[in-house]
Formats: sequence, structure tokens, C-alpha cells
Amino acid sequence: MSEGLSVSIVKRLPGFALDVAWSAGGGVAVLFGPSGAGKTLTLQCLAGLVRPDAGRIVVGGRVFFDAEAGIDLAPQRRRLGYVFQGGALFPHLSVVDNVAFGLRDRPGGERRRRAAAVLERLGLAGLEARRPGELSGGQRQRVALGRALAIEPAVVLLDEPLSALDAPLRRALREDLRVVLREWGIPVVLVTHDFAEAYRLGDRIVVYAQGRVVQAAAREELLWQPASEAVARIVGIRNVLHGTVVKATPDRIQLRWRGQLLEAVNRPGHAYLPPPGAPIAFFIRPEYVRLIRKDRGAADPAHHMNLMRGEVVAEEDYGTTWTLRLRLDEPGPPAQADHDLEVEVPHLVYEILEIAHDRRWEFSIHRGSIHVLPA
Repeated sequence: MSEGLSVSIVKRLPGFALDVAWSAGGGVAVLFGPSGAGKTLTLQCLAGLVRPDAGRIVVGGRVFFDAEAGIDLAPQRRRLGYVFQGGALFPHLSVVDNVAFGLRDRPGGERRRRAAAVLERLGLAGLEARRPGELSGGQRQRVALGRALAIEPAVVLLDEPLSALDAPLRRALREDLRVVLREWGIPVVLVTHDFAEAYRLGDRIVVYAQGRVVQAAAREELLWQPASEAVARIVGIRNVLHGTVVKATPDRIQLRWRGQLLEAVNRPGHAYLPPPGAPIAFFIRPEYVRLIRKDRGAADPAHHMNLMRGEVVAEEDYGTTWTLRLRLDEPGPPAQADHDLEVEVPHLVYEILEIAHDRRWEFSIHRGSIHVLPA
């Protein structure tokens, strides 16, 4: 699909309006956002199951929908593979008949050969006669994907394909799905409200909020350069904070936060030059806050940027890591509920530094780890 996929649609429902525009090339495009943001409705419009009120949908150079031109291809003419939540396999049909279901318009021999080839490629050979209830969760997922792929679709639509699974199985099958999608090389549009899933599976992520697109970007750009504070919060970035500008240059921004004078790197390629005194939003990733070891002498301001002091007021054990909640020594209300910063440390570091018993720390943050958000 060298021409890619272009969506620009409006659909009004009672109490909700979808008005989105985005595009993607090959690979996996993820529609990400909270429940009720319009992601599945977009997928249904793509598939021809719901007719938009206005707009245009083009896939691989073919116009699926154009309100002004009066074009609205029927779902069967769009040649799309659709994997619904939970897979939606037919429990009374065998594996091979589930995969061949979309090939009903082809001769029987061709249907069986195509289904067998798909099952072989997906590692399901030998399971042709089984029913969905006799399969593992991963096998059922592959059968559902095989049914979508068997018709040689222009694009595959995946609606929360892992949402019905428990967390350990979901993580395992997420990696399995990533490998399968890369191997087949067919363009994919995937819906999810799980950012870890979006990041692992997607090449391009389209962020939805209340029926609108608030950012569409490559996954790395979205993670490190969210377009706004709202996007940062939607994708689950922690330590989103507010301060005031002291001085801004194309390379650096000095800001005042909780009585501290901090220095940050300005946005690379997108310098932000607010005047002194202007409010500013920024974020600090918990894993980039560095605790200063006490057995190596006093902290050196020349080597430890943005040096601060505070106390661990709460913590959470996540098995391989600990999340610490630090409150600065600076008087005044904390920046986030009962704390100022979340800090993430590996479990080994937590033990070596004896954080369970030693609650007061100096810590530093490199200027490149303070990410300024656009106004």
C-alpha cells in the first residue's frame, strides 16, 4: 500500500461527535486514547459498517468513501480484514473453516488451499480440525488473525485484540502479535487504550481525545515530544509539572519550580522562547532522577545538574523496580498531591542504598531529562 491510508471524517451521534483527520503509510498505525474517544467508531467507518456524515477515506489509492462525490463502497468491496475484540471466532466451526470463512465466494478447493497455507504460515498446521474451545489463547488469536489475512486484505483492522486476556498472557501475545504483523507486512490499523501495547505494536500512533485527534506521530516522537500537556497526560507520562520562565534561549530554558532554579534543554528543532515570568509546563521521567550516593562524598554542583534535597514520603514495590515519591525540603504545597516527584529505581539500587531505612536524599536531574512542553 505505497499510497498509504488517509482518513478525514465527521460522524455525529447523540451526545458525541467524531471529527478526525490523520494519515499513515505502511506498517502499524495505532489509534490510542481513553475509552469513548472515538477509536472504534473510526474503525467501523473504515470498514464500511458505519457511514460518516462527511469526509473522505482513501486506502492504497482506492477511495472507500467520499461524501461529496457520493462514493461509499460496501464492506465486502473494501477488502479489509477485521479482528474484533476477543477474536469473535465461530465456536461451532473448525479452525480451518473459521479461517476460510471470508473466502466463501471462492471455489471449495481454492478455499481449503488458501486456508491451509495461512495456517501453515501462522504455525497452526495440525490444528485444522479443532474447535476454538480446544485452543489456547494464543492459538485463538492467531486463528482470528488468520481469518482476517486469508482474504489478502488491503489493510487489517484490529479492535482491542488483546483486551479480553489477563495481564501475563496479554504481554506474551503482544510480542507474538508484533512478530506476526511484521512478518506479513500488511498495513494495519489497531485500536487500543493501553499505551504499552500501542508503543510495542505501533509504528505511528494517533492519539484520540473526545472525538478529536490531538497528536499523530512516530512512537518515539510521541514518547519524547508530546505536543501538549494534555497529550502527555493521555499517554501516561508522570511528573508533569508547572513552573515559571526565568530565561529562554534557543538552546536552554531556565525555570523556577518549587523554589528551585532548574535548567532544561530547549525542544530540539522546535525552540520555545517564552518571555521571563511566563508559565511553563514540563515533565521529568521518574527513571531519569538520580539519587546521590552518600558514601562518595558531598554532591558536586559542577557534576550534578539541578541538585535538590528531599524526603521519601511514600513508595511502591513493582517487583523489578521501586517507585519513590519525594517531597522537597522547600516549604509550601507539594507539586503533586502529597509529593513533588516520582522517582523510579531498580530493585537492586533500592537494596544497595538501603532506601527502606534512609529516607532523606540529595538528587539531581540532567538538563536533557527535563522536557519542556509547548504552551
